[in-house]
Amino acid sequence: MGSLKITLKRSYAGSTEAQRRVVRSLGLRRLNQTVVHQDSPTILGMVRKVSHMLHVEQGIEGQDVQGKDD
Repeated sequence: MGSLKITLKRSYAGSTEAQRRVVRSLGLRRLNQTVVHQDSPTILGMVRKVSHMLHVEQGIEGQDVQGKDD
């Protein structure tokens, strides 16, 4: 499986509590923060729930998957 680079591009102010929880569980705390996650059905479902707030890119194969800032 590959990896996904996920960046928070829109504030979650004004969003529902469930959407805020999804953003936080992805490891995103502030605007323009980027995390890297494994490409899995769980992560893809979470991304789909808040896709209007995120920018998602396919990561480079073999890239570290840690969930910390780049």
